[in-house]
Amino acid sequence: MRTTLTLDEDVRIELERACRDRNQKLRTVVNEALRAGLLALRSEPGHNLEPYRTQPVSLGRPRLPDLDDIAEVLAVAEGDDRR
Repeated sequence: MRTTLTLDEDVRIELERACRDRNQKLRTVVNEALRAGLLALRSEPGHNLEPYRTQPVSLGRPRLPDLDDIAEVLAVAEGDDRR
């Protein structure tokens, strides 16, 4: 496929450097770079990954006797002597 691309200056410089370093044509370097980039996009976090799961851990018994009264729980936790 033949197409025209407008490249940013930094991309042009990197492509020219890669062509020189590898002693390859621009077409070859661009195709390799695009393949690698597209593969990286496919493997980005969140793409076809299984959901993260945590393992439950027992924290032991509650230190407060009654967790139904939130005001009392807060008073004990904050050191409130109003009880």
